[in-house]
Formats: sequence, structure tokens, C-alpha cells
Amino acid sequence: MSCVPKGYVSYKSTKVFTKTSTPAALLEPHITKPGFYEQVHVLHGELAFYGYCDNHTKTDKQVRVKQNETAISHPYYWHRIEPLTDDTEFEIHFFKKV
Repeated sequence: MSCVPKGYVSYKSTKVFTKTSTPAALLEPHITKPGFYEQVHVLHGELAFYGYCDNHTKTDKQVRVKQNETAISHPYYWHRIEPLTDDTEFEIHFFKKV
């Protein structure tokens, strides 16, 4: 999708999630915190990344993210994910402004 811009550094990462261990909050629309970027990295399988307009009811972007690919969510961006295959494994990296 896009890259984390200069001026942001790695802040923390999640554990590896699977289709069955994905937290419910990630499956529902949620917003990226101010001053942070979120990078979803797919290790195996495939997931769908949905982005939303200003209100979180209308999808304006849907991207299939495959193994070894990433999706980026910028600050204040409504989004959600959906694991698409039984073997999906992914992690999320957070970056904060320096």
C-alpha cells in the first residue's frame, strides 16, 4: 500500500496472530491513534484490509494482503482486517513520530 514516512520509529509489535487468535477488536472498524502508523505484515496466508471514509460505515478501500506483504494505516484512519485463509498468520508493527 504505502510506506511509513521518515520521522517515525518502531515503537512496538504484536505477537503473531492466526485466523482463530485474531482479537475481535481488529475485525471491527477501529482508528489508528494520533501520531502513530500501523503496519500489518502477513507472514502466511492472506488477509483483507478495509479502509473507511471519515465515518467508519462506508468502505473506501479494500486490499488483499498476501504472504510477505504489508498494509499501512496512517494516523486517524478507520480500518479493519479480515483473515481470509485458514493458514493466515500476521503481526502488527507500530511506529511513532520522533
